[in-house]
Amino acid sequence: PLHLEVINESYMHNVPKGSETHFKVIVVSDAFGSKAALQRHRMVNHTLEEEVQKKGVHALSIVAKTPDQWQESIQKVEPSPNCRGGFGK
Repeated sequence: PLHLEVINESYMHNVPKGSETHFKVIVVSDAFGSKAALQRHRMVNHTLEEEVQKKGVHALSIVAKTPDQWQESIQKVEPSPNCRGGFGK
């Protein structure tokens, strides 16, 4: 990737303090080329598959852009929506 961010968003959810279960991954790569969003997400999910399974990640938000799209977005990503539930609900 030309740019990679992993953001722990667990604090925004109904989880125990210090949890690491909800993440947003921002990936910018030439490898995404003309691929559709679903194909890009599959690429990221495949790369993180082992990590997600071992660590018990509950939610993974993926932002996958080409370098041109990243520049056009002024290198900003929309914030995640508020939590609509959680463990035990």
